[in-house]
Amino acid sequence: MSGKRGPFRSFAISLIQIITIICQVLTEEPRFAEPIPNVTVALGRDASLPCVVEHLGTYKVAWIHIDRQMILTIHRHVITRLARFSVSHDNAMTWLLHVSQVQQEDRGYYMCQVNTNPMISQVGYLQVVVPPNILDEESTQSAVAVRENQNISLVCKADGFPTPKIMWRREDGQPISVDKRKKVYEGDTLSLQRISRTEMGAYLCIATNAVPPSVSKRIIVDVEFSPMIWVPNQLVGAPAGTDVTVDCHTEAHPRAISYWVYDNVMVLPTKKYAINTEENSYRAHMKLTVRNLQTGDFGNYRCISKNSLGETEGSIRLYEIPMPSTSPKATEMKSNANKETTRRVNASRAVQRDAVTERPSVVRAQLDRAPDRAHVYRAPHPHHASGSRNLQCWRQSFLAIVVLVHIDLLSDIFICF
Repeated sequence: MSGKRGPFRSFAISLIQIITIICQVLTEEPRFAEPIPNVTVALGRDASLPCVVEHLGTYKVAWIHIDRQMILTIHRHVITRLARFSVSHDNAMTWLLHVSQVQQEDRGYYMCQVNTNPMISQVGYLQVVVPPNILDEESTQSAVAVRENQNISLVCKADGFPTPKIMWRREDGQPISVDKRKKVYEGDTLSLQRISRTEMGAYLCIATNAVPPSVSKRIIVDVEFSPMIWVPNQLVGAPAGTDVTVDCHTEAHPRAISYWVYDNVMVLPTKKYAINTEENSYRAHMKLTVRNLQTGDFGNYRCISKNSLGETEGSIRLYEIPMPSTSPKATEMKSNANKETTRRVNASRAVQRDAVTERPSVVRAQLDRAPDRAHVYRAPHPHHASGSRNLQCWRQSFLAIVVLVHIDLLSDIFICF
């Protein structure tokens, strides 16, 4: 009997141990396997919050939006009437709360709760980021006008999450007058003091908060001033029978009406006159070409510019000059020949000055060696002297002959007396 009881007793002990383990498992309290992560999502996108629970058993999981004190789901059932919320279970330990097309009001803390006694829960945060948006109703309108040397403030308001940063820049890339060293200015208000015409143009207000996309607004600033005229050449000379072009530079805003006047009559485009105006922003370049100038075309021409703020004019005097020579090359050659002749004469005079400096000694030397006039001048052999020495010797001999002639004349005079 005792031998039969041994195997049965071992089996009973094993069965008891298994039942004990099962009971322990079935009676173990639920616990969270991991915390709920904080989730960041852009406005309009979808988001999911996970809640991982171990040993849930017969207990149930609920999701609650703490900020709105709203029960969203209990176990597999959706309680809220907002269709954007739903729940799913992966048949293991994870319960997922889904939020579709997230809105800003969905931002906040979400609680995952298990209905134990006492209740256990954990919390995660849903962050909803919003790209920047410029508020047109609170910002400066897209086009503004201001008189030159007055003050103006440009305002640009934007919302978004995080709060957007506002930057200003000029569309043409020029520095902003608030700080000439910088091309970008930060702040929702840009104040321009004593604005000038050079600051006219488009200004860009750019809002950014690291959530794409960034947005911008373009504001056109018109600086108004009365016309101004600058005349490069107020006196222009041209020969009859030629074409001539006169010009004026104007600056004005609003855009000015510009035209030419001659002899108190407006000049219109004809075969006689060609009119051309090149405009660039508030600047304009006026050109008037008069073809085939005649006597009646010389006189005073006026360029006139006027807008709603004023009027101004410039004057150009067109006068007749003689027709230039038809053979400028011959004149130039003659001039060059004259220069060459002058150069040679100057060189000859320099040689003569050198000869005069040595003249006394030469004359004395010749007189000492030659007692009579017949032997004073001896022409050098062409093979024994250069051209310059021949010329110098000839001049020195000639001077010696002249001196001897004067001595003979004086001797004859004394003999007569």
